[in-house]
Amino acid sequence: MSTITLTTWSLEQTDPSDLRPATPPEGGDVTIARAELPSPEFSRFLYTAVGGDIRWNDRLPLTYKEWQQIVEKPGAELWVAYEKGTPAGYVELDPQDDGVVEIVYFGLIPAFRGRRIGGHLLSEGVRRAWDLAERWPDREPTRRVWLHTCSLDGPHAMDNYRRRGFRLFDTKVEEVEESETPGPWPGAHA
Repeated sequence: MSTITLTTWSLEQTDPSDLRPATPPEGGDVTIARAELPSPEFSRFLYTAVGGDIRWNDRLPLTYKEWQQIVEKPGAELWVAYEKGTPAGYVELDPQDDGVVEIVYFGLIPAFRGRRIGGHLLSEGVRRAWDLAERWPDREPTRRVWLHTCSLDGPHAMDNYRRRGFRLFDTKVEEVEESETPGPWPGAHA
């Protein structure tokens, strides 16, 4: 198998005032709601539908029980964008120690990209990372929100993160084995 150069950038916000929200998309019926009932099936659907064409494959081998542990972790949340009732994308929040929240996954299903939904969804996801302790009283208030993106992500990902107020704090370059684009299910290609 061949190798590719993969660059991973880590970005952060350290204060809620860092967030520069995007304007909601005009003319569409876009809503964002929290998936309040933990569902491994729905989480896996979002993961494969959003990441299938950009080589999200790290979670594909996980068992049902492993997916269940992810979605049932206290403080873990999925915020889902819907356009006219159809899932368009999501933000997954992972609570960590010391008031840190990681945006583990964020993205749109390919058919919904390029329609100004991403900035709006990211803004709402970041807002919800900052107020996570209000919904999870056993958590200390959020002091830092962070995420990573890489050279395999969409061409507008880094610009979207920076426009929302994220600052770069680390860059990692490595040679990795090139993987196939799995599609939303094995054998499917966008």
